[in-house]
Amino acid sequence: MFQENASANCFSVVTTSAEDGAFQKKGHSARILSPEEAEKLEKDQVLVSDFKQQRLEKEAQKNWDLFYKRNSTNFFKDRHWTTREFQELKACREKNALYSAERCKVFQCDLTKDDLLENMLADSVDVVTLIFVLSAIHPDKMHLVLKNIYKVLKPGKCVLFRDYGLYDHAMLRFKSGSKLGENFYVRQDGTRSYFFTKEFLSQLFEAEGYEQVVNEYVQRETVNRKEDLRVPRVFLQSKFQKPFSKT
Repeated sequence: MFQENASANCFSVVTTSAEDGAFQKKGHSARILSPEEAEKLEKDQVLVSDFKQQRLEKEAQKNWDLFYKRNSTNFFKDRHWTTREFQELKACREKNALYSAERCKVFQCDLTKDDLLENMLADSVDVVTLIFVLSAIHPDKMHLVLKNIYKVLKPGKCVLFRDYGLYDHAMLRFKSGSKLGENFYVRQDGTRSYFFTKEFLSQLFEAEGYEQVVNEYVQRETVNRKEDLRVPRVFLQSKFQKPFSKT
């Protein structure tokens, strides 16, 4: 591990991983596009029709249910990065003497409309993870998720966030006719994805009363050695805290 540009405005840490042949860099600057990539995005200005967008919103849950049915065992790989990147998760699990799998409560809800207080107590949660969650929700409804979570999160505790960042490889792969709005796209299977800037995310959380702790881009270059293919991935990784009540 080594550090680059350790200044107030541009701080990054680069790590390499023998697990997947990737390097990783953290910092406050967004990925710089190549001229070809910039030209492609500039040309892609045609939006999906309002009629289709309304249908996609109506069928969002169905499309994601079908996605997980098709990819229940062959899509997500456990890279064990969650406890590496978010030490709060490991500490919460290992240091809490009351932790017991038998006491965990599992329930399904739509965070944009189902009140979490129906299943949980107010100010009772130590850690909330939003890992590749908000990107699947329409930008107009993201604030509803954060407002819902705020009610059950303990003062002084954090929301741990990781999701797609601006100019991620997945964003650049979308073909013409897939754009729903600024940084918002639809896949062929009807599932949608938003690509975050740190400025947008900060405004989103702070508007609901959270305080920013960490908010930075994670740039990874994954390598497929068999096909000699290098893919630039960009994620946004952040922590936002519910402040203590002011007296």
